[in-house]
Amino acid sequence: MNPYKFENLMVQLLSVMGYKGDEGQALVTQKSNDHGIDGIINQDPLGLQKVYLQVKRYAPDNSVQMPEITAFSGSIKLKHADRGVFITTSTFTQGAINAAKDLNITLVNGEMLTNLMIQYQVGVEVKEHYMTYKIDGNMF
Repeated sequence: MNPYKFENLMVQLLSVMGYKGDEGQALVTQKSNDHGIDGIINQDPLGLQKVYLQVKRYAPDNSVQMPEITAFSGSIKLKHADRGVFITTSTFTQGAINAAKDLNITLVNGEMLTNLMIQYQVGVEVKEHYMTYKIDGNMF
């Protein structure tokens, strides 16, 4: 999947999860020169409450490290914001996790991302559905 399409998918996921509120907006920033911000979620119609997103489509063995978290924190601070969500298809180093806690950044790793996509049915579709049955002992 190309990176811009992935950014769109992640903004859509957070929208479906309810982060944009009833009348908010969710947008993907421009493809380049986005200053480290891949998506913006306006949680209210006036855009007074914003959540900024950073999205990294990394290989499983390429963990997000602390400098990427602090750079993202700097980007959201320049927007006068106090929160952000950093999503990756891989994992985070312990340094990145510690920095995120201190900087009010929510982390979503690949495993959590997969679970959220399935739970909210974004970017996935049911291929087959199985039902299993057991005998109801109360009926016999």
